[in-house]
This record gives sequence, structure tokens and C-alpha cells, in this order.
Amino acid sequence: MKVGIGTTNKAKVGAVLSVVTKHFHDILTFEHIAVDSGVSAQPISTEETRLGAMNRAKKTLAETNADMAFGLEGGVTKVGNIMYLCNWGALALSNGQVLTAAGAQIPLPNEIVVQIENGRELGPVMDDFVHQLDTSQNEGAIGIFTDGMINRKEMFEHILQQLVGQYFFYQKYTKKQDNA
Repeated sequence: MKVGIGTTNKAKVGAVLSVVTKHFHDILTFEHIAVDSGVSAQPISTEETRLGAMNRAKKTLAETNADMAFGLEGGVTKVGNIMYLCNWGALALSNGQVLTAAGAQIPLPNEIVVQIENGRELGPVMDDFVHQLDTSQNEGAIGIFTDGMINRKEMFEHILQQLVGQYFFYQKYTKKQDNA
């Protein structure tokens, strides 16, 4: 089975490899590619972040000719006056079905919010905040703001478990419907 991954971000790729190899017992091949999300570089709503994940999954499926393809997108969203991290994943299947799932949300400190509202992307803002490079490839904002309790790869693993679980559910459900 060929699995497409719509990113070259090592935290996201690592999450897909971890979850998919644990739950699929087929012979697997993976291809990860950079694809455009079709949304702004810094998604600023739940809807935009979800759409970015879906776009990545669909484009990856088409470009890799995979059996299934994953798209993962990180963004921010406001609930009332509070800005939260939000993260979405999508699984596009060769039959045209697209499954989606969301992950953990955590409020961002005001000094981070102000910079995002001024047009900066979260990744570079976090790099400046912690005086490191490539925070988004490693622990991510979730890792920083949970004091290392959960990192970006683990957060996306949770989303991927939801996607893979839905995939298996619908495989069983479809077979039951076909046999009815």
C-alpha cells in the first residue's frame, strides 16, 4: 500500500510514520512531498486550518498516486477573545472519501497573539520566543506551552489515530453494508 504524506515537516512526517506503521500490516511505501495548502501561510480559523489539511491530503493523493494520503495543518483560532492553537488532519482515499479530525487546542500568550495579529506566522514567532530555529519541526508551540508534556509529533499522532480509526471503521461498515 502506498501512503502519501503532504508535508516535509519532520514532526508531521514522523507522526504519520509512527501511527500508520503501527496500525497497518500491509507492505507499506511512503512518499512525502511538499504541497501547497491552498490557504494562507498562517491559517487563522478552525475552518481555514481544516481546509488546509483537506487540500494537502487531496493534492498529495493526486501527485503521489498513493492509495491514501494524509494532510496535516496547524493554525490558530479565536474563541471569544482568546486565541488558541488548532490542528487538523485529513485522510484522502483513492475512492474520493476524505476523513477529517482535529487535535488539541491550547491558548496562546498575548505576546504571541499580538505578533500573529500583526501578520507573522506562528513558527517564526515561536523561534524568536524561545531563541531556537525550527521549533515547528520539533516540539512546536504545543511543546513549549505545555512545558514539554506533549510535543508537536505526539499531538499530530493523536489526530492520525482518529483518522486511521475512522478509516478502519468505514472499511468494516462498508463491508457490513455490502453483505446486508
